[in-house]
Parts: sequence; C-alpha cells; structure tokens
Amino acid sequence: MTYNLPQPAGGDNVSAGTGSDVKTLAAAALLTYGAGMLVLVGYLLLDSVFGGFLGVVGAIFGVIWWRSVHSKVFPRDLPTKSVIILAVISAALTVLTFLLVG
Repeated sequence: MTYNLPQPAGGDNVSAGTGSDVKTLAAAALLTYGAGMLVLVGYLLLDSVFGGFLGVVGAIFGVIWWRSVHSKVFPRDLPTKSVIILAVISAALTVLTFLLVG
C-alpha cells in the first residue's frame, strides 16, 4: 500500500534568505544588549535601583519605538541601515558605561 503524502507549497517559506536571517539575529542580539546597557547606565547615573527602573522604562519605550518604525519588532526584511544604527547606539552606551565606571 502506498500513501500519497501532501507536498508542501513552494511559496510558504518562512525565511526571506540567509542575509535577512543574519540581520534579524543581529537586531535581536543588539536590542537585548542595548536594553541591558540602558538599564545599567540608568543605574550608574542615579546610583540607585530607581535609575535601573528608569533604564527598564527607557528600554521598553525603545522597543516600542523600534516596532513603530518597522511595523514589527523583527520584520522579515530589516534594512541594513537600521542594524548599523542599532550597533552604533549599543557601542555608544557601552562607552558611556565604561566612562561612568572608570
């Protein structure tokens, strides 16, 4: 007895390509890193848990703004310019953290 298994449709691909997947992974990592750095900068600036709380609020608003710009937090076709800007902001937060600690 032979079973005829249904063939998947060719146009139902989740991925938009390897480049798009790499940009989405980089954006996810940079958003997570940037949010954590924002919490740390808030904590270091105000020297209290309240500063960390303000950093959390800022990180939430940053993700909401990112979503309003791209219509999704992780869109299928993320512009390279957005990933580069996110990397520059994360680097600036890292430098600011080193300046506040040292």
